[in-house]
Amino acid sequence: MFDLNDKVAVVTGARRGIGKGIAEKLAEAGAKIVISDIDQEECDSAAAEIAERFSREAIGIKCDVSSKEEVDSLIQKTVERFGKLDILVNNAGIFFQKPLMDYTEEDWDKVLQVNLKGVYLCSQAAAREMIKNSYGKIVSVSSIAGIIGYPDAAAYCASKAGIINLTREMAIELAKHKINVNSVAPGLIETPMTQHIIEDQEQFQKTLAGIPWNRQGHPSDIANAVHYLVSDEADYVTGQTIVVDGGWTIQ
Repeated sequence: MFDLNDKVAVVTGARRGIGKGIAEKLAEAGAKIVISDIDQEECDSAAAEIAERFSREAIGIKCDVSSKEEVDSLIQKTVERFGKLDILVNNAGIFFQKPLMDYTEEDWDKVLQVNLKGVYLCSQAAAREMIKNSYGKIVSVSSIAGIIGYPDAAAYCASKAGIINLTREMAIELAKHKINVNSVAPGLIETPMTQHIIEDQEQFQKTLAGIPWNRQGHPSDIANAVHYLVSDEADYVTGQTIVVDGGWTIQ
């Protein structure tokens, strides 16, 4: 089910956490993988691990998704290596907390450049290649913070909400080229980015009390949703955001 044999997938922000979990799941399903992140050595290490574990071709390509030049190079190198691009997963992102009144313009710009501009740049560059083959799957990782808000994270919330509506807009424009565009919105997932929440046991238990499934999520929970969305079984699904949060936002 959800076979990805002979598909070529680029996953940004994939050296660890959710991104790496997604890359592993797609490789397990048969895809050739491009691991992209800001550290070449860590990209290479993650790619080598995936190649050995799943017996799939995997390479690492360094890329700052806020740089058009680097994004264009990422897509070009992918196509030069594999001959095509079928799947793009926009996972690269940054997060930090600071009260709204302490935010600086630099803080705001940094988060929006990576989290939202990065999705736009990568999706546009990938779509150019996908259009040539009248086929493509683009999935972006948003957050429940783009749906319900989160304290002391104005830029992060704005960027993740932006991803959700950008997903809808791109889905409309790219449907005629047989390109599906969707997003996933994770809740509390165990990653290096959320470690500070998990380590504060009092706050962690309060958070769990508000989650019907009464547990934190794992990268595999997000990877499973992405796997479905990039498969041919999801051909009639586009412009949607799948919330993967254990029921946190349904109350």
